[in-house]
Amino acid sequence: MKFNNVALHSIRLSLPEEIWTSEFIENQFAETYQSMRLSVGRLELMTGIRERRVWSPDFLPSVEAGSVGKALLDASGFAPEKIGLLMHCGVCRDRLEPATASYVHHQIGLPQCVQIMDLSNACLGFINGMIVAASMIESGLIEAALIVTAENSRGLLENTIRSIRELPANRNAIKPYFANLTIGSGAVAALLCHTRLSPGIARLESAVVRTDSSHHGLCEGGHSDSGAGHEMLTDSESLLIAGIRLASATWADFKSTTGWTDDSIRHTLCHQVGKMHQAALYDTLGIDRSKDFSIYPELGNMGSAALPATLAKAVEANLFNSGDRFAMLGIGSGITSMMLALQWQ
Repeated sequence: MKFNNVALHSIRLSLPEEIWTSEFIENQFAETYQSMRLSVGRLELMTGIRERRVWSPDFLPSVEAGSVGKALLDASGFAPEKIGLLMHCGVCRDRLEPATASYVHHQIGLPQCVQIMDLSNACLGFINGMIVAASMIESGLIEAALIVTAENSRGLLENTIRSIRELPANRNAIKPYFANLTIGSGAVAALLCHTRLSPGIARLESAVVRTDSSHHGLCEGGHSDSGAGHEMLTDSESLLIAGIRLASATWADFKSTTGWTDDSIRHTLCHQVGKMHQAALYDTLGIDRSKDFSIYPELGNMGSAALPATLAKAVEANLFNSGDRFAMLGIGSGITSMMLALQWQ
């Protein structure tokens, strides 16, 4: 997929104030660790994640997504009547019906002519949303789109801690729950528009996608049968192997589609669950790790918010210079690999 007329106008990140360190989480099931002769510190050692944020217990995705979306529009000065599409792209939603986007639409006060929808695809829903919006802008169906998400790890973390306390004290029993402990929280909004409205901060040049659904069972989440809350079970090792294999094929597509070489890519932003996964990805793809910009050590894996949050943090850090080419790389359970090519204005 190639785009000639799509600009990333602006992007904004919102984070909860409450911080849970990896040490704090492990101390919640210290007795289980002791019975297995494991020491606190293992979680950070294996993942590189020191801390993550959590929203308050009364969190609603629409409230945080609407808040960050409104803040973006207010700060950007972009005319709301130019927006033709609003998408909420999170794993977390207010409820099954109506669409969480309807609450966000009302909270922001967007015009009635704006089409709304929820779009969900695990950790890559936001990137899906960017591709859908860019395609509609490129085709002339709309002039601009607002994409939002708000993810909350609190319920999953609390339920996982409770489960680990109750599970048999052996590593095989706990292993499928370990990935849950990497999850963090955050809300992101991004505005895409036609370049005739604004050159924006970056131009979206192309996108590539590959899906290998034969691995759909490697990471599954939902509400527990017991009614105890949200749970997720992950075969982390198999997911890593399958994800890297799929990403390798996607990377070949990316370079073929863009015509970019390793030398022409100035920066890479990657969504992975921690340092081991990220190192394996970069080593396999042959990407120079010095080009990487990461936020997972202090924010964890924020689901669909992770990759756009990394971009928002990179913008805050003034990472890019005019003309810089950068790639956004993602792997999500299901499994899907998506990569976006952008150039800084």
